[in-house]
Amino acid sequence: MCLGIPGKVVETYRENDVLMGKIDFSGVCKRVCLEHVPEVLPGEYVLVHVGFALSRIDEEEAGRVFAFLEEMQQLDELQFPQPNELGRIEA
Repeated sequence: MCLGIPGKVVETYRENDVLMGKIDFSGVCKRVCLEHVPEVLPGEYVLVHVGFALSRIDEEEAGRVFAFLEEMQQLDELQFPQPNELGRIEA
C-alpha cells in the first residue's frame, strides 16, 4: 500500500535549482522535494509520498491523517534506524 504522510513545512530552499523543504513529521524532520507545490510556505502542511510533496493540506486534515496512520501502525518509515549490538546502524 502506498501512503501519503502529512508534514509541516519548517523551511524551503533551492538545491540544484529544485525547490526543496525541511518537513517535520511530528518530531522527525526529513528533506522533501516541493516542486509540485511551489506556492507552499513555512508553517503550512503538505502530503508527502516517497520524498515528494504532492499537495497542500490544512492543519486539521493533517492531524486527522496522521492520527489515522498512527492508529493503523503505518508510520514505520518515519522511525530512525536503531543501532545493533555492535553499535552499527542497520538499514
